[in-house]
Amino acid sequence: MIRVGLSTASVWPRTASTAFALADELGYDGVEVMVWADPLSQDVPALARQSHRGVPVLAVHAPCLLVTQRIWSPDPDVRLRRAVEAAQDLGAPTVVVHPPFRWQRRYADGFADLVAGLEDGSGIAIAVENMFPVRKGGVEVSAFRPSIDPTDVGHRNYTLDLSHTSAAHVDALALAERMGAGLRHVHLADGTGLPKDEHLVPGRGDQPCAALCERLVGSGFAGQVVVEVSTRRARGSAERAADLAEALRFARSHLSG
Repeated sequence: MIRVGLSTASVWPRTASTAFALADELGYDGVEVMVWADPLSQDVPALARQSHRGVPVLAVHAPCLLVTQRIWSPDPDVRLRRAVEAAQDLGAPTVVVHPPFRWQRRYADGFADLVAGLEDGSGIAIAVENMFPVRKGGVEVSAFRPSIDPTDVGHRNYTLDLSHTSAAHVDALALAERMGAGLRHVHLADGTGLPKDEHLVPGRGDQPCAALCERLVGSGFAGQVVVEVSTRRARGSAERAADLAEALRFARSHLSG
């Protein structure tokens, strides 16, 4: 059975404690902790206490967003190392990380070796995530080095994000094929092809969410599928819970084998 987790980012602007509670209430298999401004997400002992109540941490998302550049450290190398240490302390098998930004030259130059070395030393899978470009006035610009596609470099482990494939106008199934046996982690979401990170509930956009899930079952996928959707426009806690319950039903129905 492929485990289905809930990203703590899915309850924003609520905190990680809400994600743990909803994961437990709705029947998710665990959570992925997005490390960002939420103080709980940065506090590993506090996260461990939450986890010990019966909701395991399946993955830690390193703080690599533009808005998290100073969380834990201004040095991205240190932030990734801290994320790996957090995963070890929390019993999570996976760390999710974005490719380096273009302006992080030193970090980018050593990124592949850093990731491989941390994996060797920790036993944690560091799954590098596909991203998307910025489009404006017919011009497309990537903020990432060397590109938005981590398979251009080649890593042992990857995260496939279906909201990002939508925004990038990338064939998600073809990208999964390129990732091959390195596909370790999936951010299950949807999109309509708009040039932004929509993170819709799966089934509400045009991404091949069902087909990907069914392919995972057929390929013997041993990683985690994590629902990472936006509920920031939910009109109250009941609507947020309904959206996350719908996403879980979608995942279970297409991962049932």
